[in-house]
Parts: sequence; structure tokens; C-alpha cells
Amino acid sequence: MDVVTLTTEMTVVLALLGFTVFLFVSEVVRVDLAAILIMLMLGLLTFIPGLESLADINQIFSGFASNAVISIIAVMIIGAGLDKTGVMSRVAAIILKYGGNTERRLIAIISGTVGIISSFMQNVGAAALFLPVVSRISLRTGLPLSRMLMPMGFCAIMGGTLTMVGSSPLILLNDLLVTSNKDLPADMQMEPFDLFSVTPIGMALITTGILYFVLFGRWVLPKAQESNDGAKSQTLKNYLKRMYELDADVFEVIVPEGHECEGQTFDDIMKRDHIYIIGSFHKGQRWFAPVIQTKIVTPCRLAVLGGKEDVMQMAKMEGFKVLKSLEVFAEDYAPTKSGVAEVVIPPDSSLIGKCAHDVAFRKRYGASLLGIHRFGETLSYVETEDHVSTPVGEVPLHQGDTLAIHSTWTALTRLSKDRDFVVVTSDFPRDELRPKKVWWALFFFLVALGLILFSEVLLSLCLLVGAVGMILTKVLDIDEAYKAVSWSTVFLLASLIPLGQAVQSTGTAEWIAQQILDVLEGVPVWGLQVGVAVLSTVFTLIMSNVGATVLLVPLAVSIAVASGGDPAIFAMTVAISTSNSFLIPTHQVNALIMGPAGYRVVDFMRTGGIMTILFLIVSLTMMNLVF
Repeated sequence: MDVVTLTTEMTVVLALLGFTVFLFVSEVVRVDLAAILIMLMLGLLTFIPGLESLADINQIFSGFASNAVISIIAVMIIGAGLDKTGVMSRVAAIILKYGGNTERRLIAIISGTVGIISSFMQNVGAAALFLPVVSRISLRTGLPLSRMLMPMGFCAIMGGTLTMVGSSPLILLNDLLVTSNKDLPADMQMEPFDLFSVTPIGMALITTGILYFVLFGRWVLPKAQESNDGAKSQTLKNYLKRMYELDADVFEVIVPEGHECEGQTFDDIMKRDHIYIIGSFHKGQRWFAPVIQTKIVTPCRLAVLGGKEDVMQMAKMEGFKVLKSLEVFAEDYAPTKSGVAEVVIPPDSSLIGKCAHDVAFRKRYGASLLGIHRFGETLSYVETEDHVSTPVGEVPLHQGDTLAIHSTWTALTRLSKDRDFVVVTSDFPRDELRPKKVWWALFFFLVALGLILFSEVLLSLCLLVGAVGMILTKVLDIDEAYKAVSWSTVFLLASLIPLGQAVQSTGTAEWIAQQILDVLEGVPVWGLQVGVAVLSTVFTLIMSNVGATVLLVPLAVSIAVASGGDPAIFAMTVAISTSNSFLIPTHQVNALIMGPAGYRVVDFMRTGGIMTILFLIVSLTMMNLVF
């Protein structure tokens, strides 16, 4: 290899790299702003005499049009479309069915699933699609996003090592081997790798990642409060605790077949046991806020609102079974879909003087009345003069009454347009789901996926086909598509791309590689392989993994030939190690999860530092065992 001499331009690029690391670690400014600042400095430096070739000033903003950035924008829109039609909620419900509310089980299921999906599609695509799923799981279980997104993101990155089409470096590897073979003698020619040649390595890496977080997640995962953009509305339990000082929640109750309550109405049970039946399930059909005069048909399941002791006592007296967690009602009573709200009866309301039963409140408005605030007093059950307990649904409504209701956000949106009410609650999600568009959403998702797997069309174009298709078929409107994009992620990645190009075009990358190899001179073959792996890891943190692979594979092959090592294994070491990107949020997946989970750079350095070492140990061990 020709000796590379340090130039002024290389020195400037090295200084910019150091300044970037300083900004990221110190967090003097937000990381996306830091990236924009570095891009701006790089552009302005090209106007200084002697630094004109530091970067192509006409291409300084080319990162915003890069294949990677456009792909991220498109996949975020596709994910939002799938979420809008309820697909992601169903996926979340399936995961919760097997994972329950246990952090370790959920981490294992989510991370393993995303890791496998990443083996046949871009890892950032798999992570972006599962981001709304994990967000919904977080809302339902109360587990913070910061405890689940990092395991998911890291396993998405490692999932790219499961097959030869799982990541761009592995896709490029066989072509680079063909090119390198031209300079090798006949007895050292390298055979191309099969599709599943790397699968044992990838499986070992994903297993290591899952075990790392399952066993040590309690200590290594950040406990930072995430900036969750999900539903801000209060959950039932929190609201009732604050307003009524009641420790109440929703419970799923099973009424066995042939029970003596068959034929009774929901109202009969509610009057007798002083609980609220706010949902029912029978023969595969669910009813939200069912009409209280509905007669019970067994077997069935009921969604019951009340204090835990009261519900347990009711179940014992009636002979019902209370489940530990919601199953069939998990989706209906998720905070993203329903919750507690407050509405006021205005002076001109037609409901004044009438009670909820008179107007068939549940049937008419799709909501359950929980209580009435009147003159500083909260009414839930009213004692009459003859000491008979009257349900709140039979209390006549007055002007100025504030009603506490449990409702879907869709129904609450409709109530906000009804002149009989003034909706006080303002921070509920107003977006309506579009389940009727689910087949269009799935169709365009599969079209995009099919183009990625079975065509040679550019990745960004494949994904844009899916995104634009969803917009044209009104799965999303264009404004919703814009809102679905995390623009901080886009600016972070797009602004760092010119710096990575400068590292490569100025020869800085070659100079760094040469310095490291000089240090490794005289080291045995296995030591050289470790050096190549570390070098690849460092390069993928400061430039694109594709650029690092193209630069380092020929270098690794040369080192292997000179030291008597296997050039194919050395080349594979580069392609695998460019997925070892956990230390800082420069990888697309890390940048994607940083905002929603509220991660800081130091969180990646602490948690990702250990993962980086484990990755090196496991990947190098498996490569030498398999090959």
C-alpha cells in the first residue's frame, strides 16, 4: 500500500471529526443542530484558499437527497399508514398476548422479531415500522420507551447480519470479492458467499444482544424520561384517583356458560354491585359502552370499571372470574384509543332535566357516564330520602354539570361538535383510525417490500412507491404524511453525510487506516483480524457503512495475503463489523429512536460501549468457527 501523507485538508477534517464528537458527547447543543453546524462549517471552510477541495460546495446539501434519507422519510410514512389503519395496534396486541407486562419478555419478543425482519429488509425500515408498535405497547404497559427502543434498535442493526441481503455491506461483499480476485493468484481465489452463509453469525449476534438486555437491561438501559408524542390524555386509573380518590381500573371478567345471571340486564348487575360495565364480548364480537338494558347471554366477557377490592368481591359473590390483565379488551381500553374525558352541560342543552337513561346515553353517544360534578360535589351514586342508592345514570342533568365519561377518542371528537355539550378535555388524540383502508395499506406495503426483494429498483424508489400509494388511496392525507416524518432525524443524518464524504474524498480515511496498521505491524494473524474489525467499527461511526466497506475490503484482503491469513474471512470481517454501530447515534436506526425515547449520546456510549465489545468477541469467534 502506498504511503499516505497527512495534508492540511486531512488535518481540518480530523479537527471537524473531533469537534463533532465533542458536540455529541457534551450536548452543548442538540445533536441534530450539532450536525447542521458541522455541515455549515464544512461548507464555509471550502471558501478558504487551500481548502477548496475539502468538499464539493455544490453537493454540500446532497445528503437531503441521498438514498438513505429518502428511504427513511418513505418508511416513516408507510409505518404511519399501517398505524392509521390499526395494523400496528393488532401487532402490539399479539406481542402483549405473549409478552404480558413483563419488561424482559417484551424486550426478547420485540427485539427478536425486529431482528429477523431486518434480515430481509433495511434495518431502519424494520425499526421505523415497529416504532409505533412499541409506542403502543409502552402506553398500555406503562413501561417507558427508553427501556424498549434501544434493544429493538440494536437488534435491528444486528439483524442485517443474518443474510447476505440484510445490509448494504453484505450485499456489496460478493462484488468486491470478484474485483479483488483479479489481483490474487489462482490458489487464493475467493468463492462468493451464499445467501445464508452468515446466518450462524447473525443468529449468535442477535441472541447475544437479546441476552445482554434481558439479563443486564436493569442496569445498562437508560431510565431517562422519553419525549413521547403519543396520547397525552390521562388513563382511567389516574383520572379516577385524582378526581374521585378511588383506586379504580378496568378489569376483564369472565361470565361462565349457564350462569344464573343469564337474562338479567347490565343495569341489574351495576345497581346490585355498584360497578360500571363499560364493555362486553360474546361470540367473537365486542361492544364498547354497551346499552345498559342489554340482557346477558352466557358465556361472555365483561369490561368492568371499579376498585380492585370491589370487583374481586363482586366476582366472588356472583361466581365470575377476574383475569389478571385485559385480553379481548386490551385494544379498546388502550390509552391511544379511549380514556376519561370531561364535558359540560351548557345553558341551551336539550339534555337539561333529563337523565342519562332517558336519552339512552351509551347508545346515542357511545360513551359511559361515570360521574357528575355539581356545586363542588361529585355524584356517582346518589342516596335518596328513603335511603335507596340511585345510579348516576338516573340523576337529572342540570345546567353547568360537568360529566366525567369514558369514551373512545373518535366518539369524543363527535361530541365536540354536538351543541348539547362543551368538551373540556382538549389533549386527546383527534385522529380517527381508518380500518376500512387496511387493505390498501397492506397492499402498498407488500408492493414496496416486493420491489425491494425481487427487483433492482433503487431502495428509496421502492419505498416511495408504497408511501405515495398510501397517500393516493387516502390511507393518509399529505399533511398527515408530513407529520409522520421525524424531521430531526432527517436533518441529523442528512447533515452528517457530507462529513463522511469528506473523510473519504480527502484521503483522511486511508491515512487513519495506515496509522492503525502501522501500529499492528508484526502482530499475528488473529491480531490483524481483530485490528481490521476494530478499524471497520471506527470507520462506520464516522462515514457510511458502504463507504467503509468499499474502502476497507481491498485493504483487508491485502493484509490477509501478506500475513498468510484467509482473505475471504478478512473481507467478511469488514462487512460484518460495519454493523457494529452502537456507540453514537450516527447510524440511521440510532438516530431514529433517539428522539422518541429521549436518549442522550452518553446513553449510547454507556450501553452501546458494552454491546460493541460483545459484538466484536462474538462475531470474530463465530467467523473463525464457521469458516
